Amino acid sequence: MFDFKVKNTSQNSSARAGVLTLPHGKVLTPVFMPCGTKASVKGLNSHELETLGCQILLGNTYHLHLRPSSELIAEHQGLHNFMQWNKPILTDSGGYQAFSLKNMSFGNNKSNTLKIKDNGIEFRSYLDGSRHFFSPAEVVRIQKNLGSDIMMAIDVCAPSDSDVFAATKAMNLTHNWAYECMREHQKQCNANLQTLFPIIQGVTFPKLRKQSAAFINSLGSFGVAIGGLSVGEAKPVMYEMVDHIMPEIDKNKPRYLMGVGTPEDFIENVYRGVDMFDCVLPTRLARHGCFYDETGRKNILNKKYERDMSPISECPHFGLNTYSKAYVRHLLKEKEVLGMRILSMHNLWFLFDFMKQIRESILENKFVEFRKEFYNRWADFKPDNL
Repeated sequence: MFDFKVKNTSQNSSARAGVLTLPHGKVLTPVFMPCGTKASVKGLNSHELETLGCQILLGNTYHLHLRPSSELIAEHQGLHNFMQWNKPILTDSGGYQAFSLKNMSFGNNKSNTLKIKDNGIEFRSYLDGSRHFFSPAEVVRIQKNLGSDIMMAIDVCAPSDSDVFAATKAMNLTHNWAYECMREHQKQCNANLQTLFPIIQGVTFPKLRKQSAAFINSLGSFGVAIGGLSVGEAKPVMYEMVDHIMPEIDKNKPRYLMGVGTPEDFIENVYRGVDMFDCVLPTRLARHGCFYDETGRKNILNKKYERDMSPISECPHFGLNTYSKAYVRHLLKEKEVLGMRILSMHNLWFLFDFMKQIRESILENKFVEFRKEFYNRWADFKPDNL
């Protein structure tokens, strides 16, 4: 049920186009996965997602464990049936949320509620303050209940400003937990229905990144993930870390860069050989009035759009190309849900279509030219190596 075939590798770069076969369908790579954090990509239903071009989406172990619980979802025969999504799903381990939400208060408790132990992470729920523990065995059990095609190993995402001692400690724990997760996956799961990706760490230390990539690759997993990037470091630093990692990973494995979701980051990391991405950004930006066009990221709340009658989108679905920028601006100013939905659908369609263009350029051996053309119009970022 699991297969990955590279159909073509770009000339003069490491960009590659492939086909990822999973129990719930085939995924054309490179691919962007939107985040259905709580069993929903905010404001959109499954039909809308599929029509816009979504091939695979991500669910969040932390949030679904806390509410409604993985046991309840298992009673619905898994997350696919629970949310009526028939295409592939990847679930993260929940470890990142345990770290990132550690200081969210419940009631009057505003203290750090996270404890990292050798055998897992102890944390308090941001919903009700209840105690929980994520061990390798537990996160595998939860994700088995969720029934995702791809589950993730639990890891330690050290802050981007960590010193080498803290980064090494986090990496070693990540390696231990990855090994345990692989073992638990073999014990608990049907290998024909679910696979598990371990995660590379190492903060921004090249030696650690190479060491971690080599270890994670040696575990023999179907695919590998790269964690701990796009968490505050400068973009060139992220790209440098990916450069160090890629030579250590077998070419037949799909490579997933976690938490990355801007067009320039897609271009630069595909250029380096990444196949899969996820991020909450397109819908989160939409809720704040931001949208993409061919030249960069814009904000519809800007006064220059007040009387702009041009379409907000070129997307041919759901009438998105019939709404004017002035109308969508009005909706956002009035906090109308329709405005947020229009921008969410547009942003997702834009990124799905952009990834489709990247894939086609790789298959046609025109990716390097596509990259140059992209930066001729894109205002948000310009790399040094064009």
